[in-house]
Amino acid sequence: MMEGLQWNIDAIAHVINISVAPVFLLAGISGLLMVLTNRLGRTIDRSRSLQAARTSQVLPEHHAAIDKEMASLLKRSRFINLAIYLATVSALLVCLVIIALFLGSLIDINFAKVVASLFIVSMIVLSAAFACFLTEIFIATRTLRQSLVSTDSFRDLR
Repeated sequence: MMEGLQWNIDAIAHVINISVAPVFLLAGISGLLMVLTNRLGRTIDRSRSLQAARTSQVLPEHHAAIDKEMASLLKRSRFINLAIYLATVSALLVCLVIIALFLGSLIDINFAKVVASLFIVSMIVLSAAFACFLTEIFIATRTLRQSLVSTDSFRDLR
C-alpha cells in the first residue's frame, strides 16, 4: 500500500517537474496578450479621436489623410484581433499539454504523441500570432512614416 502511494507521489512530482516549462510558456503568452490588448486599445482610442476630428472643424483637405489613417487603423486592429485569437488558442493548447501530462501519469497511459502533437501545434499557432503582431507593427510604422512625410509637406506649404 505504501509503495503504491509513494509511486503516485513520485509520479506526480515528476509530472509537475516536466510541466514547469509549459507553465512558463503560459506566462509568456499572457505577457504577449497584455501587449496585444494594449495595442488594440490604443488603436481604438486613436480611431475615436480621428472620428471626432473628422466631424469637427477640420479642413476638407485633411479629410483624406484622416480617412487613410482610419483605414490603416482598421487593418491594424484586424491583425491585432487575429494575433489575440491565435495567442489565446496557443495558450489553450499549452493547457491541454499540461492536462495530458497529468492524465497520462494518473491513468498510466502513454500520451507522448498527444503531448508532442499538441505542443507542436501550439508553437505553430503561437508563431502565427507573432507573425500577425509583426505585420501590425509594420503597418503602424509605415503609417507613421507616411504621416510624418505628409506633415512635412503641410509645413512646406505654409
